[in-house]
This record gives sequence, C-alpha cells and structure tokens, in this order.
Amino acid sequence: MKTVLKIFAAGLLLGVAAMGVAKADPIKIGVAAEPYPPFTSPDASGKWVGWEIDFIDAVCAEEKLDCVITPVAWDGIIPALTTKKIDVIASSMSITDERKKTIDFSDKYYNTPTAIIGPKDKKFGATPDDLKGKVIGVQVSTIHAVYAKKHFTDAAEIKEYQTQDEADNDLAAGRLDAVQADSIALDAFLQSDQGKACCDLKGMVAPDLEVLGPGVGAGVRKEDTDLKNKINAGIKAIRANGKYAEITKKYFNFDVYGDAPQSN
Repeated sequence: MKTVLKIFAAGLLLGVAAMGVAKADPIKIGVAAEPYPPFTSPDASGKWVGWEIDFIDAVCAEEKLDCVITPVAWDGIIPALTTKKIDVIASSMSITDERKKTIDFSDKYYNTPTAIIGPKDKKFGATPDDLKGKVIGVQVSTIHAVYAKKHFTDAAEIKEYQTQDEADNDLAAGRLDAVQADSIALDAFLQSDQGKACCDLKGMVAPDLEVLGPGVGAGVRKEDTDLKNKINAGIKAIRANGKYAEITKKYFNFDVYGDAPQSN
C-alpha cells in the first residue's frame, strides 16, 4: 500500500509540475500597432508579418521561448514595457542613451540610414540649409523627431504625427515639404503607387550618434537580465547559423545589420 501511495504521490507531483509548465505565461513581444513595412505589418487576416516578425520568431525559436506578438500604440510602447503589459519591444526601436535611462536593450539586430524624402518636382537635399523654411513631417516619440528638432532649427515647422503613414500621406497630399524617417521604411513608401506618383529620395541626413544611436535593439525591462541574455544569445545564434541571412534575403538585397545610424 505504501508503494502504491508513493507512486500516486509522485505522479501527482509530476502532474502539478506539468500543469505549472503548461500555464507559464508567454513572452509578449510588443510591436507598434501600425503598418511599418517591410518590418512589421498586419496582413489581410490580421496576422503580423514582416522582416522584424520573422526575426523575433527565429530568436524565440532558437531560445525555446513561447512568444506572442502584441500590438501597442507606438507613443505608449515604453510605458507598456515598464508596466509589464508587454515583455519585449521589437519594433525598430533605436538604442539611445535617453531611452536607456528607462529601459535596457539587447545587442543591435539591424541598422540602416536615416533619409529625407520630398515632392518629385522640388529639388533639394537633406542638409539643414536644404530644409530651411520647410515643413518637415516626423513620427512622434522617434529619434527622427529629436533629430529634426536639433538639426533643422530653421525649418518653418517640425510637424509630428502619431504614425508614419499619416506623415507619408500628408506629404503625398502636399501638406508637407519633406519627411524624415528610416530609409528602408521610406523606400517602401516610395515603391508604393502613392509614393511613386508624388515623391522621391532627397538624401541621407548627417550622422549624429548621440541622437540616432548605434542601431536597433530589443527593449527589455532593466531587471530582466535573463531574458535579455537569451535574446542576445538568439541573435548571435541566428547570425551564425545563417537564419538571419535567410530571413533578410526574403525582404532585402543587402544585409540590414549595417553600421550606419538609424531607425525610430
């Protein structure tokens, strides 16, 4: 009888342990709740797709993390992280000293230049002199908003938008003279029917490491060092085993890992 009871008790403990594993909360991966092709966008069924989605899925798979994509308003994405509504930010967020006062970051996982676009029928560049007297559109709470306010002080106005789409649409409608954003995101707009009809690339802005940062990383809470270490290990692994390159080739004809300052 004692043997039977021991077996029963052991089985009960195993069952409770298994239930505990099964009920473990997934890692909520926060992305901005707006289309940001080719990095993150909802498809027709509402599923989130894009380079950054494939990238974070690969990292999670490598580290055996149960991850779920969780859309959050961009201007509230850091508060969502610190209040534990999400666990990781994987939304083209640049690593900056200002943000590091509040959150921590993984290692860089991509880095592309910052660009200026404008109407096809107007010829100008991306320098402060070129943008003097112009109305420039940027997305709120991004490094682009900070950069424009710092460097384009002679602009007529730095106009901030909740989403990048809104800025692009106002440029196409003639309500802006220029838009500053990540070069890849702007290229996606320029390749659209709307973008082809209205606008072209004016140039890349001058580097400012303090504002633009060294690249894009995954945002994590300062205390979540174990999670940060797992993300870093996943990034390193998929860079080494070719998965990163495989994902990148689906979207780009160059390595977005790059070294030029970037993104949101």
